[in-house]
Amino acid sequence: MRVVPVEGGLRIDFLEPSGSQSIPPHPPMATMASETEDSGFPAVIELNVGGVFYTTSRATLTKVPTSLLGQWFGGPLSTGPFRDSKGKFFVDRDGVLFRYILDFLRDQRVVLPENFHERRRLRHEAEYFNLPGLIAKLDSPGPPGYIIIGYRGTFAFGRDGLADVKFRKLTRILVSGRVNLCREVFGETLNESRDPDRGSDCRYSARFFLKHNFLEQAFDMLQEAGFRCVAAAGSGTSCGGAGEPMKPGMDSEENRWNHYNEFIFTRP
Repeated sequence: MRVVPVEGGLRIDFLEPSGSQSIPPHPPMATMASETEDSGFPAVIELNVGGVFYTTSRATLTKVPTSLLGQWFGGPLSTGPFRDSKGKFFVDRDGVLFRYILDFLRDQRVVLPENFHERRRLRHEAEYFNLPGLIAKLDSPGPPGYIIIGYRGTFAFGRDGLADVKFRKLTRILVSGRVNLCREVFGETLNESRDPDRGSDCRYSARFFLKHNFLEQAFDMLQEAGFRCVAAAGSGTSCGGAGEPMKPGMDSEENRWNHYNEFIFTRP
């Protein structure tokens, strides 16, 4: 500061210290201001996705410009979704699965928890948001391994009008393989009550069986998980020994057709 006498009074001049430089605006604040001015969206966006609240950046939501989220939040404010009563942008989709959508947008990777049984639903969400990169990752097969499906069965006989008919009759579908693979494929349909060992998921077990007796359903679940059948073996029919008592609920004709089959599935 410098005081200079002038006619009729004094003048005060404020001087900058020598060597001082003006401080530029803070870059993040400048970026935030420009984003708000250019698009009308704030840099940090609050979302209400199906009743689940998220807070993320506009940069994350627009990471894939061709996606639905990129089109919503990459253009002017009028193109985005409407707001709820609390001012959050409302998206009418599955709020729980949306966390994996955000994870993919942040890192271009998706890490699903063990025993995740909603891969198909997550893929449907990825299709809705137009994220082909996430779809490709979800379609890629999981870790390689083998699963063996076995069953003991026979044929139940009956009459349909005047014709004799036979129905496949299964007592139980057995599952053998690495525990984490069996859980991944069969999920809640896997019965683990006969398996006494509750150790690591990387162990192997031959004590699992399914809660249903639909062989085709088991095959469908294996196919959806990327497994394919590479071998099968059957025991053929068994007439039983002479004088051998029959099991309750089984007649002599069913006893003649007892058999045991196994199918080996692999995921390379």
